[in-house]
Amino acid sequence: MAINDGFSGIHHLAGLIERAPLRFIKDPNPSFSAVAVDSDSNMLVVADENMFRIMEYDRRDSTPPRARLTEPRRIISGTNTKAEMKCGVYIDPKTKEIYALNGDTQNWMPIFSTDARGNAAPNRALNIPGHPFQLAADEENQLLYMTIQSENQISVYRKQASGGEKPLRTIRGNDTHLEDPHGIALDLKNKLIFVSNFGNANLREAGGRYGKFDPPSITVYPMEGSGNIKPVRIIEGPKTLMNWPAHMAFHVERQELFVANDADNSIVVFRASDQGDAAPIRVIKGPKTGIKSPPGIALDAKLGELYVANMGTPSITVFPVTATGDVPPLRTIRGGPANAVGLMIGNPGAVGYDSKREQILVPN
Repeated sequence: MAINDGFSGIHHLAGLIERAPLRFIKDPNPSFSAVAVDSDSNMLVVADENMFRIMEYDRRDSTPPRARLTEPRRIISGTNTKAEMKCGVYIDPKTKEIYALNGDTQNWMPIFSTDARGNAAPNRALNIPGHPFQLAADEENQLLYMTIQSENQISVYRKQASGGEKPLRTIRGNDTHLEDPHGIALDLKNKLIFVSNFGNANLREAGGRYGKFDPPSITVYPMEGSGNIKPVRIIEGPKTLMNWPAHMAFHVERQELFVANDADNSIVVFRASDQGDAAPIRVIKGPKTGIKSPPGIALDAKLGELYVANMGTPSITVFPVTATGDVPPLRTIRGGPANAVGLMIGNPGAVGYDSKREQILVPN
């Protein structure tokens, strides 16, 4: 017997269970994996990886402490959207179109108009091989830069690319030190690319492939770079405090790099010129901050605000760009109750059971 699960194709089963399950383990709240902001239109766009949604709020929203949640202005979700496990979002500063990057079960990056709602088809969509994680735009040259985790690669596309169009150029190879790249940010003044790496890589050599496990790092490249190039410099070492460095944002005027430090429940900030085992110049961390498992980050340089997407709680927390230490956010936008804890179940490929501890084990 064969069934189509809608995501990974046809599966052949010896039998089909048609009765309802006894119970579910499922997060009833959104799991915010990415955030983008446009203060000119007061748009705040977030990606909900749990329920396959793109949600738009007013960036000025602030959920009252006793309120269950803040209702979004609009939701884009459904089978027509080509959007599932989204890990990146971007707002076009002119058209206000939303770019939504899928990182796992879909290879499409759909682009939606300001009128898109519900189960809306995108204006256009670009097919991106591999597993991308974050995108950054060079609006002057109409280019999109994105990290491809599975290929240890940076891909550069035309901003209007669609369908099966190939990237204009890529940065890839053993000399690049790209090792499971996740976040990407552009210094448009000095023409540099910053990339955050988890540190693990499947590398190719003449004799075949081999695995490599290094500490997390930030690697820096020229924006016009292509091929198997060496980084201009690398930030790496225990003083950096990096642990699963995910999305990044660059403040051009301040020449500061903001990093969502996912596994450390923190935001770390570096100088643009930092290299080696450099300590952050600021760290936002602590119970007052409300930051928990943050993969996503966005900057509004015009208003001097920093937006953090938290997967450990269904919330977006907002700080001044100068924030440091264990400080409360300026405001919080919640997609669920204040005490909700995110389950962070994402595309589980298997399940196990520890009979001794009576625990269910879920690899994602």
